Amino acid sequence: MYRFMMTLLFSFILALPAYASVGFRQLTLDPQRARPLPITLWYPTSANAPQQAAGENAAFYGESVIRDAVPDAGVRPLVLLSHGYGGSWRNLNWLAVALVAQGYRVAAPDHPGTSSENADPAAARELWQRPDDLTRVLDALLQQPALAGRIDAARVAAIGHSLGGWTVMALAGARFSAPAFLEDCRQHQAFSACKVADKLGITSSTSAPRLAANFRDARIRAVVALDAGVTRGFTEVTLSHITVPVLLLAAEKEVPELPASLESGFLAAHLPPHRVHFYRLPGANHFSFMQRCKPEGAAIIERASPGDGMICQDGDARGRAVIHQAALARILPFLTAALKPAAGETRSASGR
Repeated sequence: MYRFMMTLLFSFILALPAYASVGFRQLTLDPQRARPLPITLWYPTSANAPQQAAGENAAFYGESVIRDAVPDAGVRPLVLLSHGYGGSWRNLNWLAVALVAQGYRVAAPDHPGTSSENADPAAARELWQRPDDLTRVLDALLQQPALAGRIDAARVAAIGHSLGGWTVMALAGARFSAPAFLEDCRQHQAFSACKVADKLGITSSTSAPRLAANFRDARIRAVVALDAGVTRGFTEVTLSHITVPVLLLAAEKEVPELPASLESGFLAAHLPPHRVHFYRLPGANHFSFMQRCKPEGAAIIERASPGDGMICQDGDARGRAVIHQAALARILPFLTAALKPAAGETRSASGR
């Protein structure tokens, strides 16, 4: 049955239109503000110029793009991406390029404090800023279409991995209770989320009211959480009131530090049944949603940061590229259905 379903889903992907070239640019929003925000943009382009590998280094493969290309003229849907704790735009680079190939515009901030490019402890403790980072990116793209092209404001989705999954769920309307999260950590002290609670500011009494705020952005029409973390602080009542479609993709391989059954599974248990789609990806572990490693990638990472070579390990021998294709086979049909314009709805590139 699994092979049959995957065949159908891959057939769906092949039937979608494909756009040949991926434009790519990077800039910083509000460089004079207290929280300047580096962002990376991917978009369809008709430019005919040499392609380069973006995001490639000694350990990881990059993706082919045309840097600083002029965006195409169409009005297209937008997907916002949110990386995990200690990650960056590179982690979901593979997904961004695949989305652009199907006609989406894609944008990802490097969240200050919790990115590999900016590990400032003070910024990391401002966890509540993460959802606002995505809202700021959306505002900028709607107000300045020259950045990545014209956006269909009625067709916007957000996808996040790990802590990014927490971020997009907050944008969907889930509200966080620091006291409830910390109480849960008394029973689950081995959880990775509990171990970084202080670094994220969750243990601070001054942070609790800010974390409890409503970060819902009504312009976000669908969210995808990839092996989400820090989820058990979301209140059950606010999860039950979420009105947008939610796709939860979780690792098949269960690990004590980030058990999918108790993180993504917690979300699935409390979201409205008619809104949520929950799948465990065969062969995937938590890091399988990141970019593909080169053959020597694990050894290179291990030498630089002992213990982190596991980032390149997956749950079975099929390889990360196969797992990425299985993820796309779930994500692309979900977004197509979730962002389909409602009957009588007028598409807008202004956000109003």
